Amino acid sequence: MAATVVDRRAQIRRVSYTQATIGGTAIRRAGRRQFVARDGQLPREQLAATSLTPKAVNLALQGGGAHGAITWGVLDRLLEDARITFDGISATSAGAMNAVALAYGWTIGGREAAKSALARFWDGVRDIAGFGRLEPSRLDWTRHDSLRAWPGSGFMDLMSRSSLTDMLTGLFSPYEFNPLNINPLRDLLTATVDFEALRSPQCPIKLFISATNVRTGKIKIFEGSELTADMVMASACLPQLFHAVEIDGEHYWDGGLVGNPAIFPLIHNCANRDILVVRVSPFFRQEAPRSAREIRERTIEISLNATLIRELGVIALVTQLIDGGHISDDALRQVRLHCISADEAVTNLPRDSRLCPDGDYLRVLRDVGRRQADAWLDANFAMLGRTSTIDFRKEFARSERSTSPAALTPAATTTSATSAFSAFMEAFLRVGLAPFKEVL
Repeated sequence: MAATVVDRRAQIRRVSYTQATIGGTAIRRAGRRQFVARDGQLPREQLAATSLTPKAVNLALQGGGAHGAITWGVLDRLLEDARITFDGISATSAGAMNAVALAYGWTIGGREAAKSALARFWDGVRDIAGFGRLEPSRLDWTRHDSLRAWPGSGFMDLMSRSSLTDMLTGLFSPYEFNPLNINPLRDLLTATVDFEALRSPQCPIKLFISATNVRTGKIKIFEGSELTADMVMASACLPQLFHAVEIDGEHYWDGGLVGNPAIFPLIHNCANRDILVVRVSPFFRQEAPRSAREIRERTIEISLNATLIRELGVIALVTQLIDGGHISDDALRQVRLHCISADEAVTNLPRDSRLCPDGDYLRVLRDVGRRQADAWLDANFAMLGRTSTIDFRKEFARSERSTSPAALTPAATTTSATSAFSAFMEAFLRVGLAPFKEVL
């Protein structure tokens, strides 16, 4: 085991930030900040400037295809901040890929190794981006200057290559057009991550990877102590493109169908109460879709966000009840929610840009994520461990009638009634979610 860890650590190469372009504007990265010395310890000058007790946070990472590179950028920036450490990560699909790369790197070499493992994975995605010729290639990028002024009309023209995907998946199942179940992503994953290291007690980060049970339609949470490459591939298995992944006699599809990502594993299994959700699928769009492709892509976005919005809404309601004094006992556990999103950037992209894993484009998305994380740290770091930084009323509240604690509990609530309601909510959060965890 020790030899494996050393060998893997030696394979991870260092990366430096270069120059990317968005809308014709140059964005320069003057090299990465060195927060960790070669021996894995913080440099002396940063120890003096940084609290010796970093704030722990749990991460909830959405899936979203190539848009997962935004999450890469967010994590890359968070890893540079020695004030923050991670307790647990719940993730789905592309978010699951990011989660295991970060956790593996952290296990074998701390922050720097985690940054390098993430970079190595996404560099590998770039290298296999030409697979299937369903997206712009390097040659396309050199021939079409409009691509470099992303988002541009040329990008949209080239994204029409995904029409071939539409045609194939509309007429044939993956068992027909991909009978050998070829998926180069699995080879990349196993070359990047040593799952034996992730399953070992030395891995300090709790992992919860979501997949969808094809037979029951319920969510399945794979935990770090049992995690395999097949479980992560199940979390990212698009049913239109790949065969369902079979694990212990059950078949699984992409976890985004039922949990993108699931929050409850972090509430029930992690001591820390701060949860940072990294979203790459927009909740809102200003205009209704008109074309067939726009309608299809918006439908996918809504389905990917539905369970997350519902789960965050329940958490928001419980938080209001606790803060308003409508629950007087400790039956319900309060959590502090935070969110980093790139809605503005993603809504300006072509609707099906999540299917475009070109290397230049991935680096642009990475830098978007880095900037979003940087802005979030500046604005909200002081609130970690104190309060939520999500505006529940703005983001997740429904009608006042359905979300107001007063509408749910009488004004003159007796102690027994409050306890009964608290017990009901506890049962809902714990037992009500049990079917999704496949306990029933």
